[in-house]
Amino acid sequence: MYHRLFHQNQWHNPMPNIPNNNGQGLSPPYRHGNVNLSHPGGNIELRDYGQQPLVINIDQAAKYNQNYRTSLWTGKHFQVTLMSIRVGEDIGLEVHPTTDQFIRIEEGQGLVQMGDEKDKLNFQTMACEDYAVMVPAGKWHNITNTGSIPLKVYVIYAPPEHPYGTVHETKAIAMSSES
Repeated sequence: MYHRLFHQNQWHNPMPNIPNNNGQGLSPPYRHGNVNLSHPGGNIELRDYGQQPLVINIDQAAKYNQNYRTSLWTGKHFQVTLMSIRVGEDIGLEVHPTTDQFIRIEEGQGLVQMGDEKDKLNFQTMACEDYAVMVPAGKWHNITNTGSIPLKVYVIYAPPEHPYGTVHETKAIAMSSES
């Protein structure tokens, strides 16, 4: 059904928009859950790929992640995680003294809060799909899902924040593993 544009063992497999007979663009289908994402070079599983080269449609990966947190790639100097925040829940008020964060919202909306003190979050704004949030090291921060669907984001931590292979199905599991 899909044309193989690259050699089977080639690590760089971009997601082409392959036209069909009607001239309309097609994208390879993605399966729900964390099982596999269809990819021109083979199936991609949502898991931590460590320091291996990886090319992935991050928008689709973030949207199909069903876990509160799934580490997708953990390198020496930064880490990428996928997060799914349930309606009415939040990421959790936290601070990373030596880690900068980049958070990109792929689906949903939320209230972004930051501040220099845990009880004084004097920066507040709403953000939605396609917005990016930069969190400086040492800044207390939280994002609360204010929408009617799960908030789907990916997060880049520099340096890595979580152990290689981290998967937390729920926020409760994440909080209990960090205490």
